[in-house]
Amino acid sequence: MICGQLISCTLIAYGFARFRFRGREFLFLLMLATMLIPEQVTMIPTFLMFSKLEWIDTYLPLIVPTFFGNAFYIFLMRQYMLSIPVELDEAAKIDGANAFQILWKVLVPLLRPPMTIIFVLTFTSVYNDFMGPLIYLNSPEKFTLAVGLANFVSSKGSDWHLLMAASTVVLLPLLAIYYFAQKHLIGGIANMGLKG
Repeated sequence: MICGQLISCTLIAYGFARFRFRGREFLFLLMLATMLIPEQVTMIPTFLMFSKLEWIDTYLPLIVPTFFGNAFYIFLMRQYMLSIPVELDEAAKIDGANAFQILWKVLVPLLRPPMTIIFVLTFTSVYNDFMGPLIYLNSPEKFTLAVGLANFVSSKGSDWHLLMAASTVVLLPLLAIYYFAQKHLIGGIANMGLKG
């Protein structure tokens, strides 16, 4: 899921930041407008679509949509790309690089701060996602930790010490991710504030 988000958001942001084509600004504004639509509005049509595809009780409804990008992450990546001088692209073109080589060899190494932010935010949202797995997964062996923890609460009742122990264990991966990414997160946010 995280790889899908990083790949799709980087490619789409690259298109919006570096290529000139008719309707670019309109498409970008249209993409940003999708952030105004609450997730609850699209929940039933999305469920019906995945049901017709026979993806219910599989992980596909949770994984495949991440390969189509997230409007906020695309915006974040595009704004950071705009702060990188276009002269780097032109120098790579003179050396014979095509568009994908420019993205992979020139821009991606410079995009570490926004990619780290997208990695951490995506990991956190996927790891804590309750509604998606609750809607699309029916088999208890496929439940994610958030749904499993909710079932643990309903099955154990008021055994609060067990619930707190389970919650602490579920929290550990998030703490580890933030610990290892904090340098890039703080530096990335500071740089994006300076370059904007």
